[in-house]
Amino acid sequence: MFLVGLTGGIASGKSTVSTMMKEMGVPVVDADLIAREVVEPGKRAWTKIRKAFGDEVFHESGEINRERLGQVVFSDMEKRRTINKITHPEIYREIQWQVLRHLCRGEQFVILDLPLLYESNKCTNYLFKTIVVTCDDELQLERLMARNTYTEKEAIARIEAQMPLEKKCKMANFVIENSGTKDNTRKQVEDIVKYLRSSRHHLYLRVAWGGGLAVVVAVVVGLLVYFFFS
Repeated sequence: MFLVGLTGGIASGKSTVSTMMKEMGVPVVDADLIAREVVEPGKRAWTKIRKAFGDEVFHESGEINRERLGQVVFSDMEKRRTINKITHPEIYREIQWQVLRHLCRGEQFVILDLPLLYESNKCTNYLFKTIVVTCDDELQLERLMARNTYTEKEAIARIEAQMPLEKKCKMANFVIENSGTKDNTRKQVEDIVKYLRSSRHHLYLRVAWGGGLAVVVAVVVGLLVYFFFS
């Protein structure tokens, strides 16, 4: 099994592409969804956030007030580091578990939907290919303001807080242009999925992994023979 990274800019349409891939039967590990799940009330990260930031970033129901927390950490680099230190280990642990489950099911490949793939740079060495979803600057700004009810100034600040889309596109193996119609985007997604499904990379990995496993087994057997029969 091999891994493929999917990323993009905020409001570029990455979630749309991820949904299309799921509809095509492609296994997707969604870091955004995991990030929401690991901070559910009572979970380890939720407890640490309450201790670090206090009640001001929580609703009365006990759930995190994401809008308020976002305002707090976005304006303070040290607090942003704190929230990342709390949540990132939990997120990556769950990603690893989900990847392992797909491996056990015998999947050919898995898409890792990671918003900050290049910014964090923690997974790139493990990826066979990377995909970036992009769109026009004006459309990105328009989508973000409509989706999150940001002012233009707030939306621009959040876009500029990420690595520029142009730079991400240069680093990617595939670029999906999401400024047009959904049908146009779907065609691009279909072409990439077709390419990935035709790849034999998973077979090479299986042979290499099998060879490594054989060496480990041989060493273990050799040690058992040495200790019990010599």
